[in-house]
Amino acid sequence: YLGTYLRASMMLQLPLVMTVQMDLVLLLVSVLAFWTRLSQLSYPNAVVFDEVYYGQFVSLYMKRVFFIDDSGPPLGHMILALGAYLGGFDGNFVWNRIGAEYPSSVNVWSLRLLPALCGALCVPLVYLLTLELKFSHLSALGAALLLLLENSLIVQSRFMLLESVLIFFVLLAVFSYLRFHNAPSCSWFRYGWLLLSGASCAAAIGVKYMGVFSHLLLLGVASLHTWTMIGDRTLNVCLQCVCRVVCLLVVPVLLYVFWFYIHLSILNRSGPHDQLMSSAFQASLQGGLSRITQGQPLEVAYGSQVTLRSSASQPIPCWLHSHKANYPIRYENGRGSSHQQQVTCYPFKDVNNWWIIKDPSRQELVVSSPPRPIRHGDVIQLVHGMTSRFLNSHDVAAPMSPHAQEISGYIDFNVSMPAQNLWRVEVSNRDSESEVWKTILSEVRLVHVNTSAVLKLSGVSLPDWGFRQLEVVAEKLFKAHSSSLGWTVEEHRYGTSEEQKEREAELHSPTHIDVDRKISFWAKFLELQWKMLTVKQEDSEHKYSSAPLEWITMETNIAYWLHPTTNAQIHLIGNPVSWGVANLCLMAYQLLAAVYLLRRRRGFKDLPDGIQFVCLGCVCVGGWLVNFVPFLLMEKTLFLYHYLPAQCYLYLLSPALLEHAHTHLLSSLTRQSGATHRRALCMCLSAGLLSVFLSYRNFCPLTYGSPELSANQLQALKWRDTWDILYRRH
Repeated sequence: YLGTYLRASMMLQLPLVMTVQMDLVLLLVSVLAFWTRLSQLSYPNAVVFDEVYYGQFVSLYMKRVFFIDDSGPPLGHMILALGAYLGGFDGNFVWNRIGAEYPSSVNVWSLRLLPALCGALCVPLVYLLTLELKFSHLSALGAALLLLLENSLIVQSRFMLLESVLIFFVLLAVFSYLRFHNAPSCSWFRYGWLLLSGASCAAAIGVKYMGVFSHLLLLGVASLHTWTMIGDRTLNVCLQCVCRVVCLLVVPVLLYVFWFYIHLSILNRSGPHDQLMSSAFQASLQGGLSRITQGQPLEVAYGSQVTLRSSASQPIPCWLHSHKANYPIRYENGRGSSHQQQVTCYPFKDVNNWWIIKDPSRQELVVSSPPRPIRHGDVIQLVHGMTSRFLNSHDVAAPMSPHAQEISGYIDFNVSMPAQNLWRVEVSNRDSESEVWKTILSEVRLVHVNTSAVLKLSGVSLPDWGFRQLEVVAEKLFKAHSSSLGWTVEEHRYGTSEEQKEREAELHSPTHIDVDRKISFWAKFLELQWKMLTVKQEDSEHKYSSAPLEWITMETNIAYWLHPTTNAQIHLIGNPVSWGVANLCLMAYQLLAAVYLLRRRRGFKDLPDGIQFVCLGCVCVGGWLVNFVPFLLMEKTLFLYHYLPAQCYLYLLSPALLEHAHTHLLSSLTRQSGATHRRALCMCLSAGLLSVFLSYRNFCPLTYGSPELSANQLQALKWRDTWDILYRRH
């Protein structure tokens, strides 16, 4: 044992010494970033600009109430809700106006913490990203300082908003991928960086759909690197490609679905947006429609009493409806009608929405024992519950859609117009093993037997004689759009009353018993995804909305908050000096790239190894393009903050391009001339950084909302006539 102990002691070499290398510059800019973003985070203690929008969703998360936001996926909202949850927020605050004071029970610091942390972490990320682009620590410091002193990024980070979160995940994705690419190929630990890159892409897309374009850019860069790698015979190319596909494609897709799984798991209660979803989706939520539909008979049978909801009635739902009013004998344009009972689609719950499914070969309007379920292909009649009129169609033009057939409740006027009230049921989403018509789950088409026309919602509002309800018509299948043909049984009971009076009382009674029915996560995910992509709220003009081309020269600003009694205020205004430097560097890179290409065509090789310059363009100029150009094609209300991700790429570009100019352009000059130019460049850089800092300090009162400025001081900050700076003259 003694020999073993001595050998172990010799190998251990006491005392143990650990050497830590620390980049003090990185540490310094990180500390400054946290200070600029987190200091006095609770000020102002009032709702600031879009906090009034995102706060509503945070409150719904706290109450676990379902909602749908067509502006983007749920991860960003969940991150904001996490900050609120950590601060003990219970969701009991009414987000109804900008400037409303937060009560003492609301932890404002916690609400704004996570966006501020993401905004602060962007500064060291830019520093590290510049190093991964293989530029010097001095360029990395320059890029970090430009981000650190950018007033608009500070403002956007300090409130319950999502741009700083999006920018953080986008920068993290690019940094992680470059870290993977630059690591030695023999190291398996580098695949952790590739996995982090894919996860960051999924997170960026999960915050806002604009993250998709940065993901596509990263996939493009990775594809170029993979194409180059294929020529290296020392590597297992197949394994390398599989790893890249899994990390950059499969993992982001799985995580994207996972964000929705968490979202739907949390929001399991009925809410204000239920009506946008299908009956099956609504019935899966606690409260709301589920209170009505729980325990309804699953299989629709002859004698069933049902309400039929149109699958095309979006975003407002409507149900097949009739009432004791007839079509006018003649319409305003002179066309005649059948003058039979009106059939419409009504966007409210009403007893006149109930219909009874009748077997054409029998007279009974009750469900037999045992019930006889209706299957795909069966022929039925639909009897209106309150008026006993049969659903009918014939060769008479519809009131608002003359190319289609009229739908009516049949009245026999003895005018040689026989009843045509037979309808064939086609279950469009029937199971392979069963063709039974099912409550909520089945989507059916009702085909008119006599004319082969299909019952559908036209979506046109009827005039006053139709009480502004929606028109229902019958249209030939080859003419009709398939999405407007479906109908779903939403409320359902087995009828037991033969007499009309008893039946009317039965239709007024509740339908539910205590049984539950659920749909799968994948069905809910696909439906929610489709609704988010297709159901768009109407965009209205906003006082501070702007066009993308106005962002480049910062012709616009946004007033985020104004103190109710003083001149203290917060504006989204960028640092004008940094903004100008970034634009000049963007133009300089494009000009320089064009010159290099022309000279290379002439046989001059100015850059023997131009990979660094090309990579800089792919990442920085490409990043600016994919985050700016799509907005030129969008028809929606846009604001200055939409430009911030693109602006960050220009701040990455600027110091790196100056280093390139110093290293490659000035090196070709003579020693004396080169030294003079280098000194001049250093003086210009020093003057530029000083100007950036002075500009940042100048606009700090509009960035932090303090100190309060006089009207004359505010007027002096209005560097452009198009800026809208508010002030009170006392």
